[in-house]
Amino acid sequence: MSGIRNFSIIAHIDHGKTTLSDRLIQKAGIVSERDFREQMLDSMDIERERGITIKSQTICLPYQSADGQLYHLNLIDTPGHVDFSYEVSRALASCEGALLLVDATQGVEAQTIANLYQALENDLEIIPVINKIDLPSADVDMAKKQIAEELGLDPEGSVLCSAKEGTGVEALLEAIVKRFPSPSGDPDGPLQALIFDSEYDAYRGTIVHLRIFQGRIRPGDEILFMSNNASYTVEEVGIFQLKRVPLKELAAGSVGYMIAGIKTVSDTRCGDTVTLKDHPCDAPLPGFKEKKPVVFSSMYPVSTDDYPELAAALEKLKLNDASLVYARDASAALGFGFRCGYLGLLHLDIVQERLEREYNLSLILTAPSVAYQLEMKDGSVVIVDNPALYPDPMKIEKTKEPFIRASIIIPDRYMGAVMNLCLERRGINTNYQYFSSSRMEMIFDLPLAEVIYDFYDRLKSVTQGYGSFDYELIDYRDTDLVKVDILVNGERVDALSQLVHKDRAVERARYACERLKEEIPRQMFKIAVQGAIGAKIIARETISPFRKDVTAKCYGGDITRKRKLLEKQKKGKKRMKMVGNVMIPQSAFLAVLKRKD
Repeated sequence: MSGIRNFSIIAHIDHGKTTLSDRLIQKAGIVSERDFREQMLDSMDIERERGITIKSQTICLPYQSADGQLYHLNLIDTPGHVDFSYEVSRALASCEGALLLVDATQGVEAQTIANLYQALENDLEIIPVINKIDLPSADVDMAKKQIAEELGLDPEGSVLCSAKEGTGVEALLEAIVKRFPSPSGDPDGPLQALIFDSEYDAYRGTIVHLRIFQGRIRPGDEILFMSNNASYTVEEVGIFQLKRVPLKELAAGSVGYMIAGIKTVSDTRCGDTVTLKDHPCDAPLPGFKEKKPVVFSSMYPVSTDDYPELAAALEKLKLNDASLVYARDASAALGFGFRCGYLGLLHLDIVQERLEREYNLSLILTAPSVAYQLEMKDGSVVIVDNPALYPDPMKIEKTKEPFIRASIIIPDRYMGAVMNLCLERRGINTNYQYFSSSRMEMIFDLPLAEVIYDFYDRLKSVTQGYGSFDYELIDYRDTDLVKVDILVNGERVDALSQLVHKDRAVERARYACERLKEEIPRQMFKIAVQGAIGAKIIARETISPFRKDVTAKCYGGDITRKRKLLEKQKKGKKRMKMVGNVMIPQSAFLAVLKRKD
């Protein structure tokens, strides 16, 4: 065990976590130069295309230190985006140390601080690493000063490196083996292992990712999941070295995988404790705090025949993404589907894309909403996250919406623009402080409903990419809520309904009507697209009809002949409007969600 080091790389988005792990993999020599490619640990196509890490990935690196001792370094690369902070918390539970990366050009940002707090909660040893020192705009002294002032860490203990060019990687590896503690635990005690991730393999069943805190696990052992008492026989154990490498056993302190022919996907739960059936441990490990979803949206298959495939796909995806929450749902317009809860809009986007790519599904999503608290006149409290379940307004005493505390770190020259953006979104500025002469942190209390649409994109725009943003849910506060319905040709389309603040209702309804007018194809009759609150129409757009030239054959002659034909056409169109049913294309549902620009 003295030769094992379990550590994680944590940082803000784009500070170089994945590039640094690439250099560490190259240094360990477990992949040949011919097979090497950038972003080795980003296994999904979607991660490579977007250049972000979505899943934390584990790899075991052999390393011989300067004094000739051989070490096994278990590295867990983590995502940086606030929507995937749950992945980070799970990775840190399996480690004894963390490398905290700080970009030498950008300095300390919002997620850097948030991830540092998560690491301190897990009592980890932290090594600050100043990355990107090769760039012309790098300012190492500024980065060291911020590490001391904003993070409270010793700047002299920080390691300087350039992950892109490989400078300083050797010194970093020496710091890892010298400064991170080796894991503790009794290899001969009863087995106690924590499940921190899992994935589904069509041929082998569920592959469970484990950190072993005590005891040993070997093929042939009878194991027990402590949360549901399901037992299985272990077929294979091993470690990750880009591919799965089978071993004879995994002992205390190791991070690896286990295959036990688990076909029942729901048996594997993230944070569960695995032990031996005939020699169990006394108590389960503490596991993870359940992450509460903040954004809700319904998901329906385009073809209703794909519903069973969608149900199976969500169950398998849930293994790999423990923060996804879903329940069955039904809509008059779109049939059967699922109401899903996400940690943010990027999380929603990624889940949709993974379902479409990995499971070949075509999906329609409804407008995202948050969970509102309604206090009814009979004294009961109802939580509503779906506009379809919004009760009669006459029965509601008062409504409350979730508020977040947003921490926005910016250069002070953007203070006015950020202030305007947050006040536009009904934000309350509670505090601000200067970290240095030109960098400041602004604290706002904002309604979550105003943030989930495009707040992050707008913040990046108004701060020219320098603003960083982190948030936490704080409480529920009183609000004036209304349900905006969209009517197409007089019929309510429940999948387009939205719950919005009264002041924003007209703006949202107009926007939805304008986008639908562009997307719905013209018919032979006039179509009214309306936004309504109850029976009151607050917005309207009209899709004008095609006009067939019925008077083409009447050239010359009396005008009454033409008039007679036009009257006949008018009556026909009136009849058609009564029976005319409008098909709404899939693109129309998506257009209402996305902003024009």
